Amino acid sequence: MLLNIFQYGFAGVAGLCLLGAWLSRSKRSVFAWAALSAGAAAIAAHYHVFWALATFGLMVPWALLCVGPWIDFAWRAKTGFVLFLALGSALAIYPTYHDERYGRPVHTGLSSEEVAEQETQARAGELGFSRFLTSNIPFRLVRGLDLKGGLRLVYTVDVDEAISDKRDRYYDDLRAALAKSFGFHEGDKPPTIEEMQKLQTKLRIEKSREQADTIAITFNDPADSEKINDEFLAKFLHELQLQRSADRRVAKFRIRDEVSSNIRERAVSQAKETVLRRVDGLGLKEASVSTRDEDVIIEVPGDDEAAFTTIREIISQTARLEFKMVDDDQDFFEPIARSAKEEDLPKGLTFSIENAPVGPGKTKPVHFARMVRAEHEEMRDTLKRLREWVGTLQVPADNEIGFGKLYEYDEEKDAIEEIGWRTYFLFSKAEITGDMVRDAQALPDQSEGGLGGWYVSMDFTPTGADRFEDITGRNVKRRFAIILDEKVESAPVIQTKIGGGRAQITMGSQNPDQQLQDARKLELVLRSGALPAPISPSNEQRIGPSLGKDAIQQSMKGAIASGLLVVVFMVVIYSRAGLIADIAVIFNLILQVAVLAMFGASMTLPGIAGLVLTMGIAVDANVLINERIREELRNGKSPRAAVDIGYDKAFSAILDGHVTTLISGLILAQYGTGPIKGFAITLIVGIAISLFTGVVCTRLMFDWAVRGRKIKTLSLG
Repeated sequence: MLLNIFQYGFAGVAGLCLLGAWLSRSKRSVFAWAALSAGAAAIAAHYHVFWALATFGLMVPWALLCVGPWIDFAWRAKTGFVLFLALGSALAIYPTYHDERYGRPVHTGLSSEEVAEQETQARAGELGFSRFLTSNIPFRLVRGLDLKGGLRLVYTVDVDEAISDKRDRYYDDLRAALAKSFGFHEGDKPPTIEEMQKLQTKLRIEKSREQADTIAITFNDPADSEKINDEFLAKFLHELQLQRSADRRVAKFRIRDEVSSNIRERAVSQAKETVLRRVDGLGLKEASVSTRDEDVIIEVPGDDEAAFTTIREIISQTARLEFKMVDDDQDFFEPIARSAKEEDLPKGLTFSIENAPVGPGKTKPVHFARMVRAEHEEMRDTLKRLREWVGTLQVPADNEIGFGKLYEYDEEKDAIEEIGWRTYFLFSKAEITGDMVRDAQALPDQSEGGLGGWYVSMDFTPTGADRFEDITGRNVKRRFAIILDEKVESAPVIQTKIGGGRAQITMGSQNPDQQLQDARKLELVLRSGALPAPISPSNEQRIGPSLGKDAIQQSMKGAIASGLLVVVFMVVIYSRAGLIADIAVIFNLILQVAVLAMFGASMTLPGIAGLVLTMGIAVDANVLINERIREELRNGKSPRAAVDIGYDKAFSAILDGHVTTLISGLILAQYGTGPIKGFAITLIVGIAISLFTGVVCTRLMFDWAVRGRKIKTLSLG
């Protein structure tokens, strides 16, 4: 309904402007601009493109203002631009004003489908103008934790997993050193799978299942234990301690206690830094991140449940990225599939066969387990049941079971849907890890045969690129599993050696919008870095304002009082010129609030302080201008000449003052976090807007007085 009104209304305005262009040759270009803007707005309304409708719609009064007879075209164009910004700011601020005064819409008693339908109607303008704006404008300026409260999340870092990771790296180093000692491997590159298989004829090296910090080596021939000599131990004993059995057949390496303590502390510290980078990457949330023992505490201001859900997903994703070879030479599940009885298997578990590539021109039938989710069962619960069953199997020490999603095409819905999980038999050694990724970027799939989906492109570090090229060169026509947070995202076949240090992760088979959301989340977590260990939620609660009601009221009174004092001071000292400065300051505040709302910022007490500070900076610019104009008037200049010269002479001093303050704000924004960063961002925005309002907007008002009204005397107090 509302969109139809906009469509036909702007179409009518476009027609009238075209008529004006035909009747007035001197104003033809301006009328044409107005007609094009109105026509574009009408088209945007027809196709339900809100931001195009808003942008082109607000251009119409800008263009029409230029049609008038006032002063000259340059002044009208600048004034029209200021009007465009003012209307745009009001549009950006309105959802914040509405939510603060009336609250967000409450959907009690409605199903998710009914809520979605209602939102669709609101975005189409069928529920009134207010709902039309609040539904189409997603950003809000919310009060921060100190003023309103928000969400408090507590996550516990699995430090034992961090210790286990350290142990696993030493496991790989020990195997490589032993392969060299026995003469099975040479050079600095990691041993190949074939070389590791030769090593197994001499010994058995195992990672303890019960102790996360222990590695046991059992030699087939006790005499081979002499390979572990002083030269061998030189690079291991600074962090490991060695225990030998009486017959010297078994050597146990254990991470030292002081090293374990350092790993625990470092894991919690790195988890805090990574979580903070992820939250900051979502926008200006002014989140507070702190630690307590092995807990990471995140406090996020606001009350937007959708934003909280996104934050939970981003924070809890470990982003542990690994590339592992699929071991298709062994058909691990074949004897299990042949001997298992259906009644002994979990519900929904079956076995299938696929032709797996095992080298150039070679394939081999390989069994894998698949578990289809039960009706009304969540995918994570299906995966949990499959993991529990796999936990009962005897998997070789050098192998592990990976899990990837199962997809199926639904003809009724004409969509590919997730139906469960499947297994992959992998080598446990990670050939490439996430710390070898330098950058990540979400990109659309524009390849031939692509379905318009999204993927995440990764650039490797030089070490990762060399490693990736070496691995792909040695494993042509074999599957290479890409594993993210212990789930196989894909297992593509290596077609040829891949140089250049680039790889990509596809986003499954969901609809393109969902793929885009998943790709952007993955891009964020890969760029911010993987967590050093998994984290799990241990507590969650909504919290009230950290400042008491009295403190908030006193702070607001102080901010309002200081602002009013500035306004009154300018009027008293500079009379009408002071009033012009006050109008510019108020417009400055409106623009600042609009920009911060577009950032999705949280307004805290430091942010309010930043706003008040920029008011003083904005007024300072006008003080310089007014004093310069006074000086020129005392020298006998006419009002118009005094205004021109006054602005020219004051500009360099104004620019210097703004630039020095901007540098301070940039440093605070770069190195500050939480409230400090919020203050810095508010200050930077205020500085940029202050320069515009103090120099451009006030000049337009002075020009209206001296050039439009052609007054003989300026009122400067």
